[in-house]
Amino acid sequence: MPTALIDVLAERGITTPTPIQAATLPDSLAGRDVLGRGRTGSGKTYAFGLALVARLSEQPAGRRTPGRPRGLILVPTRELATQIEEALAPLAKATGLTTRTVFGGVGQHPQVTALRKGVDIVIACPGRLEDLMAQGHARLDQVEVTVLDEADHMADLGFLPGVRRILSATDPRGQRLLFSATLDSGVNSLATKFLHDPVTHEADSAQSPVVTMAHHVLQVTKDDHLAVLADLAAAPGRTIVFTRTKHRAKRIARQLNSRGVGAVELHGNLSQNARVRTMEAFRSGSHATLVATDIAARGVHVDEVSLVIHADPPAEHKAYVHRSGRTARAGHSGTVVTLAMDDQVGDVRGLARRAGIKPTWTRVDPRSSLLQVLAPGERKVSDAPVAPVAAPASSQPSGRRQGSGRGQGSGRGQGSGRGQGSGRGQSSGRPQGSGRSRGSRGRRPSGSGLSGSGAGAR
Repeated sequence: MPTALIDVLAERGITTPTPIQAATLPDSLAGRDVLGRGRTGSGKTYAFGLALVARLSEQPAGRRTPGRPRGLILVPTRELATQIEEALAPLAKATGLTTRTVFGGVGQHPQVTALRKGVDIVIACPGRLEDLMAQGHARLDQVEVTVLDEADHMADLGFLPGVRRILSATDPRGQRLLFSATLDSGVNSLATKFLHDPVTHEADSAQSPVVTMAHHVLQVTKDDHLAVLADLAAAPGRTIVFTRTKHRAKRIARQLNSRGVGAVELHGNLSQNARVRTMEAFRSGSHATLVATDIAARGVHVDEVSLVIHADPPAEHKAYVHRSGRTARAGHSGTVVTLAMDDQVGDVRGLARRAGIKPTWTRVDPRSSLLQVLAPGERKVSDAPVAPVAAPASSQPSGRRQGSGRGQGSGRGQGSGRGQGSGRGQSSGRPQGSGRSRGSRGRRPSGSGLSGSGAGAR
């Protein structure tokens, strides 16, 4: 790799590659198409990021063309896009390259401005990128290296049709790197169609146990559930609590704050600005507990999360694996606790079996000494309720939509007619579809930036 990149890594204390990096970098640096499988937390971001920056840095930055990026990274969520840019920006800067995130939930004007000036690497969610392509702000015919990260998650979210359209718009002679925790859910079909003679590398598969991760199931009564959860969350260190629904995330965060345990919520009902405030509070430690839906199971990468709690057992084993992967990252140890009420025991046993883990089962109550063993240290509990950091977007004034309050197109509201937003559609200012809303709801425009696991996750 270029010396400049090695120097950047050394400044961050990174001198030894992870297994997925060691396996894929020789081929990706040589220009081969790569199909890489590695579980969450295995180091995939640097595996493809180093190759992408190194390959593009071989050509002078003067080749930068307005509206035509040279490198493209497609991801399923805006959180993941932001965190990939944070990792890549120092590498790009060291080699004279520029980066830009492109996703919904925020106004598109800064993104359009950056594209017009010319940017080397775009890190994008499919929905917003397709919007900008349709408006003529982005063309992909000069993309030399395309990366598809968390491909299986994009398949789960229904993004593959858009991904196929985007990949078809890139230069077919370009290099393509596809990374995924699993190779099912339509990922194989993408590889077959868009990768040319790819070399496949598998390291740290989703079913490989993480030796530094301890799994426990705590069987609790319904009455004891919150008290046990609050005791674990009050321990020193960062904790992520997962719930199945947005309502549960909001409710549990409120309950923890009322008990003096600083907690923030992350779910699909938050605007992008609220999500940013939430993550800043969690990273800084002002609120050391993050209560989240599965939106955080892949898109949130925070160092030194010591404890993951499944307050609600996930619906399927892949979600368990990805939720749990928020801890025991980069060589650190971590603990995963699943709270199971009596009527959930059968489901949790089946979940553990399919996930390939053998957790330690214990019946506990709020007085159990095991809680101190699993989450050691003096409990951090405020004498007064802790104030929440971010309010749901639904609590914002009804006259504006989420994000910046402006639409994604020419600066008018995101509504698809006269029902939603401030009254006009995106792009040219004309509503999409028939021009008027149906009832009070209006029509949902493509890539509208609505939060959630569907369109909003873009």
